[in-house]
Amino acid sequence: MRILSVRHVDITFSTGRKKKLTAVKDANFDIYRGETFALVGESGSGKTTLGRAIMRINPCSAGEILFEGKRISGKISREEDRNVIRNIQMIFQDPAASLNERATIEYCVSEGLYNFHLYQDEKDRIAKVDKALQDVGLLPEHKSRYPHEFSGGQRQRVGIARAMIMNPKFIVADEPISALDVSIRAQVLNLMNKLKAERNLTYLFIAHDLSVVRFIADRIAVIHLGEIVEIAESETLFKYPVHPYTVSLLSTVPMPDPVVERTRKHIVYDPSVLDQSGAPRSMRELRPGHFILATDAELEGYEKRIEALEAIRAKKDSQEELK
Repeated sequence: MRILSVRHVDITFSTGRKKKLTAVKDANFDIYRGETFALVGESGSGKTTLGRAIMRINPCSAGEILFEGKRISGKISREEDRNVIRNIQMIFQDPAASLNERATIEYCVSEGLYNFHLYQDEKDRIAKVDKALQDVGLLPEHKSRYPHEFSGGQRQRVGIARAMIMNPKFIVADEPISALDVSIRAQVLNLMNKLKAERNLTYLFIAHDLSVVRFIADRIAVIHLGEIVEIAESETLFKYPVHPYTVSLLSTVPMPDPVVERTRKHIVYDPSVLDQSGAPRSMRELRPGHFILATDAELEGYEKRIEALEAIRAKKDSQEELK
């Protein structure tokens, strides 16, 4: 069942004197209840811009965004706006910048409770804050401290607690681990997976690190210069990458084997390999659930590539069975 649908969304910004920058162009995808949908691309590709549009921070220039079948982009009623805020929460990339340094952790986590009055009395509010902190691996006594007294990983846990205390249905996680050490990243990812299972949450996980995305995501959308170029299930994308940009991204994922890492080649994305005829591109379904942005001519080449990849995979599997 779809929980969120992005329908042909464009997002543009004015750069002065009638000039406009198109940050996102014709974004089109669905996110299903209970899944983790990852949006992957380089810095400046439009990932965060699209995530902020879902949160109603950035306006859409064209298209629409639907949450549980109702449009949430553009002008909506005050009641519907409050419903969006109540049910869609965001975990920000920089935990230090997203928390009020002058407020205690108790107030930071309680802010949503205050705004929507989601507590019976002060005793109930404190109990909810304590539970939210415990759920993310912090202690109730931490609520009297200030954000600057915590490490980066602890601050991110506070950010997660602040989002979770609202009991949302959908969470936009904007590179929630990019500012953290490697060891802390694993803890935060495991925490997010644990909370997802316990609360039947749905995530839009924005990232640029494909090795992290493979661990947490059910499906992945690859975005380049504001255009989504490929969408597939996580394992399918890693086994059968088709678009040249996706292939280039995957070639940069670090390998734990030093021998393989020394010998493998990084593939530089070259847009000139695409169809230069000017024919329109649209999302085409190569295989069930595997979509690619292509012209008719490009689609034929992608079909041949995926057939070749499937043949190589089948040969490799048969050799392993013989061993």
